Amino acid sequence: MTTSRRLADRKVERFEKNITKRGTVPETTVKKGKDYPVGPILLGFFIFVVIGSSLFQIIRTATTGGMA
Repeated sequence: MTTSRRLADRKVERFEKNITKRGTVPETTVKKGKDYPVGPILLGFFIFVVIGSSLFQIIRTATTGGMA
């Protein structure tokens, strides 16, 4: 697949401009505040599944008389 010379020049120009800006991060991209990657509902469901499965395992082990 061939690209036009103009498109290639634009890509090179954009790349070189990014190289000269290396290390400078504007303050607008810095996240401020508490923004979690997962929602509280998903986190609650995950905790419910983990704790529920561990309780289920404890009850099952207690009723069968230990690990055999």
